Amino acid sequence: MSDITVIGSGFSSLSAACYLAREGHNVTVYEKNGTVGGRARQFSHRGFRFDMGPTFYWMPDIFESFFADFGTVPQHFYTVRRLDPGYRIYFGPGDYFDQPADPDRLAEAFDDLEAGSGNELRRYLRSARFNYRVAIDKVIYKSARSPFELVMPQTISRIPQFTGNLSRRVARSFRDERIRQMLEFPVLFLGAKPEYTPSFYRFMNYADMILGSWHVEGGMVQVAEGIKKLGENLGVRYQMNSEITAIHTNGNRATGIEINGRFIPTEVIVSGADYAHTESLLPAGKRNYNPEYWNKRTFAPSAILFYIGFEKKIENIAHHTLFFDTSFREHARDIYDQPRWPDEPMFYASFPTRSDPSLGPEDGETAIILIPTAPGLEENDLIKQQYFDHIIRRMESLTGQRLRDYVLFYRSYGCTDFISDYNSYKGNAYGLANTLKQTAFMRPSVRSKKLGNLFFAGQLTVPGPGVPTALVSGKVASSAVMDFIDGHK
Repeated sequence: MSDITVIGSGFSSLSAACYLAREGHNVTVYEKNGTVGGRARQFSHRGFRFDMGPTFYWMPDIFESFFADFGTVPQHFYTVRRLDPGYRIYFGPGDYFDQPADPDRLAEAFDDLEAGSGNELRRYLRSARFNYRVAIDKVIYKSARSPFELVMPQTISRIPQFTGNLSRRVARSFRDERIRQMLEFPVLFLGAKPEYTPSFYRFMNYADMILGSWHVEGGMVQVAEGIKKLGENLGVRYQMNSEITAIHTNGNRATGIEINGRFIPTEVIVSGADYAHTESLLPAGKRNYNPEYWNKRTFAPSAILFYIGFEKKIENIAHHTLFFDTSFREHARDIYDQPRWPDEPMFYASFPTRSDPSLGPEDGETAIILIPTAPGLEENDLIKQQYFDHIIRRMESLTGQRLRDYVLFYRSYGCTDFISDYNSYKGNAYGLANTLKQTAFMRPSVRSKKLGNLFFAGQLTVPGPGVPTALVSGKVASSAVMDFIDGHK
């Protein structure tokens, strides 16, 4: 039995803590903020409740697999239900597409956009399903220590999908620009431009269109609280408002952490906090990567978010609504190629009270708006105000209604907040982009190369960004810890 310290309480940390406690270890989670969940926090004001971080519940099979590892099911801890439509996409005023949950209705809807595209979609999604099963069953639970972990019949047969890009593959099958945007947008969750994302990642389309979008009653914070409860049942201890200011070392081992000048010894450390920040807590000679390494990585976007309380119900929207009435590629260039504030940003809106009245007053509407932006941009209140005014005007034009007069209040959240609250490198919101050169074994290592008992989990290491993959990351890190402990018995 070992004393194990887990840094941070995001989903990867919560996951790792559960797996390690299940094996009989003494596990303590230290979190700098007052609640568990990392970015999955909630903000409440005047009867409105806002998920401050993730709002999409995708890949339900991964959540089910996680809880099954502990002999239970998600429904013992929170309630989910599938959304239909999964989301609405606006392409212009009155021009929108509602994504049906049923695959046959989805194919028919594609035919309405482009003749013959329904059958092409079925073929495309069959290939995406195969890729999804390869990714989930064969790849993402590996620690990615070697490229040979990826060498298997299923991946060898798909080598062109790792060298070709998603954008080119979509364009080969579909002419309608609206369809192309629908099939390209899920890779935003991977944090990269479609033309830089390997076409193998089309498995995200299977996750989107077949596995679907779900809503957690009470918000995504309920998932974090559910996993915390599972951890408590296993013996995990949680210390809130405990910011770690240093990791102490001796030779090739981490010896403990420092909180408010107090040294806390430990035998093993797992950090689900920001990888670059965690390494900044170490002496320079004990880090895996130097500042130049991090500066050269391609990071996923940051974001400006607005949490808005409307004093009326809003018309012509879905629970998840995407506003794609401007150029996807121009906005992507403003994020990745020449980082700048976008002139005409695409943006995403969540209106959770459409599905869950508990998240707002009876006669109001809870709204969460997200604009992807380049990480590391300098921001101020004037910029946030300009973007708030911009998206309100766009929403009014696209949905055909007056909205500004019904804004009770709003709160903004941006790059500097990601840094302050989560120690996020350059204020990124989603971690490292899943480009070809930042996939699998080419991502930052799960295990420290300098300190044998220090391990990493989360969106900057394998398998990548997203809540489901964070749960996987925690399991991968815990397996590496168990290998270390078993090797030192």
